[in-house]
Amino acid sequence: MARVLGVVGCAASGVESLRTGLVEPALRDGWRVAVTLTPTAATWLRSTGELERIEALTGLPVRDGPRLPTDARPHPPVDCYAIVPATANTVAKLALGLGDNQALTQVSEAIGTRGVTVVVFPRINAAHVRHPAWPHHLAALEQAGVRLIYGDDVWPLHEPRSEPDRDLPWTSILDAIRAARFGEISDQDSAIPPNLSP
Repeated sequence: MARVLGVVGCAASGVESLRTGLVEPALRDGWRVAVTLTPTAATWLRSTGELERIEALTGLPVRDGPRLPTDARPHPPVDCYAIVPATANTVAKLALGLGDNQALTQVSEAIGTRGVTVVVFPRINAAHVRHPAWPHHLAALEQAGVRLIYGDDVWPLHEPRSEPDRDLPWTSILDAIRAARFGEISDQDSAIPPNLSP
């Protein structure tokens, strides 16, 4: 049975390439892919027809809202989540454990779920990094075992509204997901501090 990759896309530049940059390569790698979008990202991709193309490709509905308690779960259980692109807002909320939309709710729970790997690519600029809370958000996620894809070698930072047109670092993102698939990066089991283990 194929392992399941939960792709979560946020409303940031690059989400329009989610299908070609991440979903299609993950399917080729043998993952079953289930996509969830933040509400604004869903609006963007629905307006271009990308949401429907993703659904046709994966054979699963793209989620952007909660289900009714009586509805069946639309996605199978996820083995690895990839939050790509993640806005600064999403990173901050994940670090604080806030789940105010379907995408955040799923990932916040996954961060505390044993055996589920979480990979996050923060799609940020230099101003986000200078915010005094930013280093604390990253530290909280790293302490929880989240695999963050960032740094000058992956995503050199530019000032707001001054960065060049560029693709997301799909190769680095896919490498982290592949490592998770083949057990080359640790999951949250090894990252939970002893005093928090049940």
